[in-house]
Amino acid sequence: MVWSLWVLEGARKGIEITYRLVGDTPVTVLYRQTDGPAVVVAHGFSGSRQMMQGYSHLLAQAGYRVFAFDFQGHGRHRTPMSGDVNAINGTTRLLMAQTQEVIKAARQGDAPVALLGHSMATDILIRVANETEGIGPLVLLSAFSEAVSESWPCDMLLITGAWEPGLREFALETAEAAQESARRAAFIAPAVEHVSILQSRAGREAALDWLNGYFERNDVPKAAQTGWALVGLLAAVTLFFPFVARIAPGSQATPEPINWRLLLLAAGGPALLTPPLATLVEAEFLPVLVADYLMVHLLIYGALQLCVLVWAKRRLGPISAAGLVLLLFWMIAVFGLALDRYGASFWPTPERWAIIAVLCVGAVPFMLADANLSYGATLTQRILARVTFLASLGLAVALDFDALFFLVMIAPVIVLFYLSFGYMGRVSALRSGPTGAGIALGLALAWAIGVSFPLFAV
Repeated sequence: MVWSLWVLEGARKGIEITYRLVGDTPVTVLYRQTDGPAVVVAHGFSGSRQMMQGYSHLLAQAGYRVFAFDFQGHGRHRTPMSGDVNAINGTTRLLMAQTQEVIKAARQGDAPVALLGHSMATDILIRVANETEGIGPLVLLSAFSEAVSESWPCDMLLITGAWEPGLREFALETAEAAQESARRAAFIAPAVEHVSILQSRAGREAALDWLNGYFERNDVPKAAQTGWALVGLLAAVTLFFPFVARIAPGSQATPEPINWRLLLLAAGGPALLTPPLATLVEAEFLPVLVADYLMVHLLIYGALQLCVLVWAKRRLGPISAAGLVLLLFWMIAVFGLALDRYGASFWPTPERWAIIAVLCVGAVPFMLADANLSYGATLTQRILARVTFLASLGLAVALDFDALFFLVMIAPVIVLFYLSFGYMGRVSALRSGPTGAGIALGLALAWAIGVSFPLFAV
């Protein structure tokens, strides 16, 4: 934990970091020199300014003025995304206009403004560059866009992870197809994929080298190992919880083993029944993509599991208020704030509180059932129960692919939740009983989903 904090805080050393609003867009401005070239930094779908810190901090250390912002519906932006996501003149056009406002705020005189973006942002930045005067070099991470031509953009570096085969081929073909007059290249960052590319040291150094070449600058600070430091910090916070859990009173109850017949019934039954039942419910009441369906899915799944546990005469047991509060505090206030400062937006805007409250209706019964089912289960049984739930989400997507495709993007959030919060929840359950732990985990799951996906208004 100490090493991680030293590395992560060291990446900020010497940088002035301020916050402002450009219209209604939250912008973080980072700089060491007030007269350095401007770079506008944009995140991908379900991302935030915090997720782009690896690039933002390095560029600021090198003397650039960095303007990192949240797209509508993302991070701290309080205005939902809107428009038709399938039409260029819909959502894309609105996000382009937002980006152009930030570029205008970043510009100093006639100096060109560089653009750097990830995933969804790459298409937006290419289209903005095509329509905006005074745009300098582009650095695009995990890029894909139908707006690229042989002659435009003429100064562009495409950085793609070695573990992104489709996007890697696009980057290589786009660079090779450029006219001789264009300054265009592709860089394959080793051993990273679509998310970890945001912390790739090789990728960040390539981005800085490309911008330095255009602006004829020589500052080359070393890229900090912030990716592993972030993983180390979150792992340290997770693994330290058993020591914290000792503050809560201990329970005298002994976990009753779960037999395989009960486990298969409690896991397999809801996994098969929930998707067809949930699709019968009109789930279009939350301004977050597929969050309303997910709430219904969690509610039905958890209710079915609780029914199986009651049928099997397994009591839920008393609630340990101390254990519940301690676990919730550690997950939200300690783990969550560490993630929010160094990795991704985790603190909700006022508009998201109501969404989190509605998600609790499904998440609390689901995690209450999960905690009690897992209480006496072996490691193999717990893994099977969690894999079965993920399979039920996959079945839901298969039943209604067009409407529920974005559930696929929730799966990594659920896996990370199980690995970290699930571990802390089990420690709390073994110490103070599973019921309080299950309620705390349900509240934390609703929070994690509520802050992870974009707000969207039709």
